[in-house]
Amino acid sequence: MNSLILLTSAGFIAGTMNAIAGGGSFVTLPALIGAGVPSVAANASSTVALFPGSLASAVGYRAEFRPFEGVGTGALSAVSLAGGILGALLLLATSSATFNGVVPWLLLTATLAFAFGRRAGAALRRVVRLGRGPLLAVQFLIAIYGGYFGGAVGIMMMAAWSVFGIDDVRAMNAAKTLLVGVTNSVAVLCFVAAGAVHWPETLAMLAGAVAGGYAGARVGRRLNPAHVRVGITLLNVAITAAFFLRGGS
Repeated sequence: MNSLILLTSAGFIAGTMNAIAGGGSFVTLPALIGAGVPSVAANASSTVALFPGSLASAVGYRAEFRPFEGVGTGALSAVSLAGGILGALLLLATSSATFNGVVPWLLLTATLAFAFGRRAGAALRRVVRLGRGPLLAVQFLIAIYGGYFGGAVGIMMMAAWSVFGIDDVRAMNAAKTLLVGVTNSVAVLCFVAAGAVHWPETLAMLAGAVAGGYAGARVGRRLNPAHVRVGITLLNVAITAAFFLRGGS
């Protein structure tokens, strides 16, 4: 019972984080592993627990959807579906021992993307502009990462899109919520079908994440986004360091 209460609390914190700035999986994955869920199943369960929140966000942003120049939402959704399926299948084919070794590096990648992704995208945009084909290829690769792990995947998408000359922030936010939801939807189906989800822990976390998402949407309007991002980045760094130390001990 105590572990379920802790998982519900972790879900609430993660849902709040995702509603305000992102990075919720940095809380849910360690919480599930700490509750005794094997790492691959913990990652799958984390994705399922956080999925309703991303779906709700996509519905909330529906009025902001805009096709990117030269690339429609349908094409981006199609490659996101394909990449999400491939990433989920890759995760299911990964042993827990292998995933334990990979997790710290995935967390580090997500931490760097969360902290520097947007600025990196803006800097690259000054020196390179690419077309429709490369954009779809990059979206496919990011979706594979999203289906496999998913940490900071929305930030990665927005950073990549900025390199391709897309600068409508509202349209990018709307597309991000939609395409992260699309990527996660097929991953969720794969994880459920494969029996990789630990349901008692997942449902407790899902309930907390939904409540946290609602609270975060209300509280987030009153907070300074820059301060929030700094706080979440520091939390991400601490959790990533803990996983590296855990792996080396």
